[in-house]
Amino acid sequence: MSSVPHSRTFSSADAHGGEAVCPNNLALVMIEYQNEFTTEGGKLYDGVKPVMEENGMLQKSVEAAAAVRAAGGKVLHCPITFAADGSDNPNKNLGILKGCADGGLFVEGSWNAAISDAVPQEEGDLKVVGKKGLDAFPGTNLEELLVSNGLTNVALCGFLSNCCVESTMRTACEKGFNVITLTDCSATTSSEGHKAATEGTWGLFSTPMNKDDFVASLQ
Repeated sequence: MSSVPHSRTFSSADAHGGEAVCPNNLALVMIEYQNEFTTEGGKLYDGVKPVMEENGMLQKSVEAAAAVRAAGGKVLHCPITFAADGSDNPNKNLGILKGCADGGLFVEGSWNAAISDAVPQEEGDLKVVGKKGLDAFPGTNLEELLVSNGLTNVALCGFLSNCCVESTMRTACEKGFNVITLTDCSATTSSEGHKAATEGTWGLFSTPMNKDDFVASLQ
């Protein structure tokens, strides 16, 4: 019986969960701040607009990113894209990835897949490439960027609270990073779904914080 390899970034003895946040080793991973979600005309905009507006999440995300940069941390932009024919979609006949394939969402090179102008990409920010699925780790350079820059504290925000943000949170926790999730810098398709994530499952794998408390912790 063949064994299945398991990859952890840090051993049990070296895991960073629960440590005090030091801005110099902090990454803010901004997941899928793309026109498809953030901007009128995006195919998913109407679905997430109520929670975005309820939280004020776009402006708060920009403020969180500015605070991280000012404190000496790194901002990582993490978009998802697919070939126009969906040939690189890793699970295109199941669940939400089927929805991406059927709806022609996040097509590489399109306006819909571009990172929103509402979320500045500044000099010194890093770009995660290769995201095709829900979790931002498999098939991407995320782990390489975190390790090579000494970023052991990972704060997550973006879309969807109960999908890509949560999937990435779980893996980051399993790999031994210290994980923070920003409750009012994320959104999903219903207030109920957002609440279930931010007040429920997020606390099992991360330290949920609102933007103001997060920014204050960097002082």
